[in-house]
Parts: sequence; C-alpha cells; structure tokens
Amino acid sequence: MFCTAPLLPTKSDFAASLTLDIIPPASNLVNVLILLHGLGDNNESFTKLGQNLNLPETVIISLQGPNPIPSIFTGSESPSFHWGDDVLVDESKGEIELNAGFKTAKKVLLEDVIRKVLIEKCRFPARNILFYGWGQGGMAALHAAASSDVEFGGVVSVGGKLPPSSSGGSGKCKTPVLVLGGSRSTQITRSAVDSLKERFTDVEYVKWDKPDDSMPKNREEMLPVMRFFAWRLKSRAGVPEGAIEV
Repeated sequence: MFCTAPLLPTKSDFAASLTLDIIPPASNLVNVLILLHGLGDNNESFTKLGQNLNLPETVIISLQGPNPIPSIFTGSESPSFHWGDDVLVDESKGEIELNAGFKTAKKVLLEDVIRKVLIEKCRFPARNILFYGWGQGGMAALHAAASSDVEFGGVVSVGGKLPPSSSGGSGKCKTPVLVLGGSRSTQITRSAVDSLKERFTDVEYVKWDKPDDSMPKNREEMLPVMRFFAWRLKSRAGVPEGAIEV
C-alpha cells in the first residue's frame, strides 16, 4: 500500500505562539522526530542535538516548552521553559517539581503540532512520528503518547517517567517506548518501569552504569537509542519516487 510522500514542514506552518527549529534531512522525507528539552532549558541545545543525530529520511523538530519559568525560581535572567501546567516547588528538595500537570503540553503536541501540522498539512502518518525527551520533556512525550489512541513511531525518554495522571483509550498503547536512566536514578525506579508496562505494550528499559539520568555522553550510552531509531524509523529505499511504503 502506498500514499503520497509527506511535505517538509516550515515554521510558518505552526502557530506563532510556538518556538521551534526544523532540521531537514539530507535526502528523502519519511519520518519526523520531535525533540523535547528538559526542565529549565530551551530548545537551542536540542537543536544542536538534532543536527548531530543526522538521522536519514527524518526531519527533526526541536520544540520549546510552552511555559516560561520566572527568574525568581531560577536565579538567572537566561530564558528557561518547562512543560508543566504550573511551577511547583518540592520544598523538601528545594527543586521545581517535574510532575506539574501536562494538559497544555498534551494539547501543544497532539493538536497544535501533530494533528494540525504534521498530519493534516504535511501528510505524515502517525506511525512515522517519534519523540525524544529528557526529564520533564520525556514525561510530556510519554503523556502525549499514552493519551492518544493512535500508534506513533516511538518514544525515547531519558530520565522521564510516565506522569501518574496519564490515561488513554481502551487497552494498552501500541507506541513502543525506550526509557533510559542511571544506576541510582530518582525517576526511573522499578515502580516507574512497571507503570509504563501497564500502559504500553512494548517497553524497553536501559539502566546505565552512571548514577544519574543525564543525557547520553558517549557511544555506549547512545547505542540503545540509535538501535531503537534503526528499528522504528521508516525508509523509502526501494520505493518508487513520490510514494512511501506504509
């Protein structure tokens, strides 16, 4: 079965309220990878990540969190953003709480980015849309996938667990999930992995030797991610020009 090849999205396709960068593939266009930064960051660092990934036949969208964090919380004038509905502080740790509701993030991802632009304007099948998120960005990606009845290409979450409030349609979500965390991770606990397996049919958990949930820093840490992409990214190789295999 074949359908018309998708269109490359441009910034003008998206709502003016969204901040994002688009990294096009060198040739062909089949997949979309949406990058979601961590709490207190912005999309610039993940734009560099997208350029370094250089995935074949994949346009990469580095999206910025919809809500700014007031400088009173960060102690810095540098712009920082988050994916939660509110800024909540865990007083016992003196840190901003990761799990602060994801209703806004779900709307931004599922409606404003995916349905209105990637699917309706650019004609990408949901199966060809993947997510990569770090920390709170991973939580937002998992929440969006768990809240949808469609199968996306996959979710890679580094140090981000499924929010307790996440729910979806009947049955388990068919979107495959790769979750990665450190050996002494405070987020990717056994109960967090069990919660993912209760909601998703296909969950792979990678426990790094390093203690924390920081981003992959070497080939060994990145290898499971690239394996996951190799498994789930679609390819147009060998398919006639102007059509993609589905």
